Amino acid sequence: MEVISWFLHKYIFHGPLWFIHKTHHIRTLHPSLELNDIFSCIFATIAIAFIYIGCVSYSPTYFSIGIGMTLYGLIYFLIHDGFIHHRYTSWNKTTNIYLRQIQRAHQRHHVFPFKAPSEEFGLFLIIGQKYWREIFIK
Repeated sequence: MEVISWFLHKYIFHGPLWFIHKTHHIRTLHPSLELNDIFSCIFATIAIAFIYIGCVSYSPTYFSIGIGMTLYGLIYFLIHDGFIHHRYTSWNKTTNIYLRQIQRAHQRHHVFPFKAPSEEFGLFLIIGQKYWREIFIK
């Protein structure tokens, strides 16, 4: 899921769907809903469809894809919206070096509030080498 998410973010959200995604780049802290949240609704609908198809057709493949999308979406919501963008004010502090590096990489992504230039399109695993290096050095 991380690779698919990275690809969509870099080439679709920062490409033809920038007019929606730019609402996410307007400010760093998001206490309320934004137009960009429509992507979560779309992905949730797709995940539900996969789960449903998997159940009615007895296909463990479709069911597993739907569950995987759902779990990734939940983790994304908690880490990205809650921790990185402080939608939940009690989550804005951590001593975990891995989470701090993810937060730093994502903040770097928001340095430029424009479609381009931009960098650091991943969420959990696809972050720049300098952030990984600091995780393992400290």
